[in-house]
Amino acid sequence: MGRTFQGKASLDIRDSRADWEAFLDNRAPKDAPNVLVVLYDDTGQAAWSPYGGRIEMPTLDRLARNGLTYSQWHTTAVCSPTRSCFLTGRNHHQNGFGSISEAATGFPGYSGHIPLENGTIASILRDAGWSTFWIGKNHNVPVDAFGMSASKKKWPLGLGYDRFYGFIGGETNQWYPELIEDNHFVDQPAQPEDGYHFSKDIADKAIRFIRDSKQGDPDKPWYMWYCPGANHAPHHAPQEYIDKYKGKFDDGYEAYREWVLARMIERGILPEGTELTPINPMPENVAAGGDMVRPWASLSDDEKRLFSRMAEVYAAFSEYTDVQVGRLIDYLEESGQLANTLIFYCADNGASGEGSPSGSVNENLFFNGFPDDVERNLAMIDRLGGPDTYNHYPTGWAVAFSTPYKMFKRYASFAGGTCDPLVIHWPKGIKARGEVRDQYHHCTDIVPTILECCGVPLPDTLDGVPQAPLAGVSMAYSFEDASAPTRKKTQYYEMAGTRGIWSKGWKAAALHAPMPSDQGGFDRDVWQLFHTDVDRSEARDLSAEHPEKLKELVELWMTEAEKNNVLPLNDLNVHDQHAAEFHAPKRDRYVYYPGTTEVPEAVAAGTLGVSFKMLAEVEFTGDSQGVIIAQGSRFGGYSLFVKGGKLFYVYNFLGVPPEQRLVTEAPRLGRHVVGVEFVKERISDLGEAFGQMTLYVDEEVAAQAAFRTQTGRYALCGEGLCVGYDGGDAVSSEYKPQFPFSGGRVVKVVFDIADDVYIDVERKLAAALARD
Repeated sequence: MGRTFQGKASLDIRDSRADWEAFLDNRAPKDAPNVLVVLYDDTGQAAWSPYGGRIEMPTLDRLARNGLTYSQWHTTAVCSPTRSCFLTGRNHHQNGFGSISEAATGFPGYSGHIPLENGTIASILRDAGWSTFWIGKNHNVPVDAFGMSASKKKWPLGLGYDRFYGFIGGETNQWYPELIEDNHFVDQPAQPEDGYHFSKDIADKAIRFIRDSKQGDPDKPWYMWYCPGANHAPHHAPQEYIDKYKGKFDDGYEAYREWVLARMIERGILPEGTELTPINPMPENVAAGGDMVRPWASLSDDEKRLFSRMAEVYAAFSEYTDVQVGRLIDYLEESGQLANTLIFYCADNGASGEGSPSGSVNENLFFNGFPDDVERNLAMIDRLGGPDTYNHYPTGWAVAFSTPYKMFKRYASFAGGTCDPLVIHWPKGIKARGEVRDQYHHCTDIVPTILECCGVPLPDTLDGVPQAPLAGVSMAYSFEDASAPTRKKTQYYEMAGTRGIWSKGWKAAALHAPMPSDQGGFDRDVWQLFHTDVDRSEARDLSAEHPEKLKELVELWMTEAEKNNVLPLNDLNVHDQHAAEFHAPKRDRYVYYPGTTEVPEAVAAGTLGVSFKMLAEVEFTGDSQGVIIAQGSRFGGYSLFVKGGKLFYVYNFLGVPPEQRLVTEAPRLGRHVVGVEFVKERISDLGEAFGQMTLYVDEEVAAQAAFRTQTGRYALCGEGLCVGYDGGDAVSSEYKPQFPFSGGRVVKVVFDIADDVYIDVERKLAAALARD
């Protein structure tokens, strides 16, 4: 409603005066701009061509030539938290996003729930007369709201967006994405063999959303948050883009750092005299082994070939996605909208070190704390970037693409985790072209900038809730004045136990590894001090020369921490963190039915690292085939299915061949109970759960073998539990994705996570069936 009713309502309409305007939506100010925010993932400044990097970004180059490139723009060091700042303009702990959604805990700064007093930019702009769209990645739905039974108040449409198309969670398979449109799951519109890729799909959808809006109201501006899956793992790209980069990273990541530093200085991104930092800057007593870099000279020829190829695929993924964004920019230009569209093109944290020192063909290994095997990875070198891999480059490239800074994603203490690319393009509102801006800014400053450029003030209340002040400051003052002093005064940092604070050109950083470290001892952390006005790369520790300045900044960090809900600090290991994440009520019985939406892992039956029984009641015919139940993908998961008259149970342990299988003759006719029981015997030092897996047909043991099962997770997001089909990528090489059950009927599937013996589960299943 635009305003309070100012008409008159009398007994007779003839004596009354209507006020129709009071019931209509507000109209945006005349000539108000559209707003497009393109937010990549996992990208350091030194990766992209506008900053001097080797990855060609034709669309971003075009925008940078006609816009502004920022050299000191910062993020929180991890995706969900940074994205929460884009949503609200408040600090990530204020938003309850001190961690990624999947690592939420029961503390105000880490709950994964944005408080109502931190209203979103979409809600503000929608109330002010903009159409609002969210495209691509969403990593800000609370983990306890992933399931279809949860309230959708914290989903995009509940946060002020008119439309949403993308995925919920930290990442998705770019060939087989987990797709949601608005508030419901949808199937991907095509398959990889038909040319499907998520980056292309979301560009198509973005253009359609804007066209739909414009054909209904041509004068209404729009705001779109466009979040590709790139450059987060898995790094997936069409082969022709991968081939473009063949040989371009053969000199290795240390040589790349030297090469790109010179180019960054030449382009004015870094000042003359900026020094390179060590590739392994963390002291041995606090360094995380999984974040170490193997010197290029220490690698074998095969390892160099593999690591170079991983960088080629990453580059291809980034450029291909940029070309798809270019299709959206072309549409805006052709339709006359580009000149008055305020565009932010940026990334949410530094390059990712989650590929471990030797890289990975399956990033899910990292999330299960399981080591990669270089020989296994080498065997997949020619398939990197395709549907057969879920690949991620080694830590050396994370350091290289975050040149010249220390460390990378997850390290909020150093600029390698937080200093990211940002280009702003707005021909109608910015006269300067192709210039660099050195003012120090942060992702909390994006919302204030949008509001100022759109001429919309922060409302005192939003949907009846008084609003908290914005944490950021507008960057608009820098648009036309390259020499304007930075208006940002102080910015604290914290992520996964790593800490830092910048204030008026000085930076203090605590030496602490991020989770999973189990390090603790935050009160004993050593702090370093840097004068970033003259030492942009944070190469020279001045703590001994200026102890009072260091003391002042450490105390200031604590003040900011207490003000922003940063405490308690958390660096728990992977398994403890996963235990904290699952907020759904636990029970020993889970019953699932066909014809339903897949169940996200966070709220599904917990079969990771425990004994379990899984029994399905199925009506068989002589023609029965297809998936009875499945969870996960070829990179980790399980599936019970019928094919060629055989009943299969496949457990795919983290995509490590061979698939573990139990096979027997499938029942021919009638209603039968089939399923498996896993009895865990031990957990190895690598986190493998070993035990006996037994396949049953009715009460008879049909097959049995020793299995190892996962203890971490089947997927970071997506690839949930499906009854009657296998959603997303297929768990087993025996069938293609989906493989829906046909020639009969899956009645229901029951999981028992208690310690009951098999026959008791059988009786309980019968009782459950009888109740329906």
